[in-house]
Amino acid sequence: MGLYMPARARSADMPDTTELDARRRRLLFRARHRGTKEADLLIGGFVARCIATLSDSELDELEAVLEHPDVDLADWLSGRRPVPADRDSPMLRRMAAEVAGRGMAGG
Repeated sequence: MGLYMPARARSADMPDTTELDARRRRLLFRARHRGTKEADLLIGGFVARCIATLSDSELDELEAVLEHPDVDLADWLSGRRPVPADRDSPMLRRMAAEVAGRGMAGG
């Protein structure tokens, strides 16, 4: 009976969460569990790649970005819709630039 499921191997984009402080672990979880697969990949992938090196002020900016609805974030990051001026931020521009550079599949 095949009830045992081995843990997934950690990918290069997945930081070792044991080395992250509580705030970074919480933000990484929020970024990876957005509610839609597309948002999980776009947002979670970016956060996983950079969370360990973000400054406290960048973490504040990231928290603000994560407050936006998934649909809006996915559209803005993928380029389907422009980011409205009142929602624009350096962190959102950084995320969009990385998504554009890596392609939608994150590759």
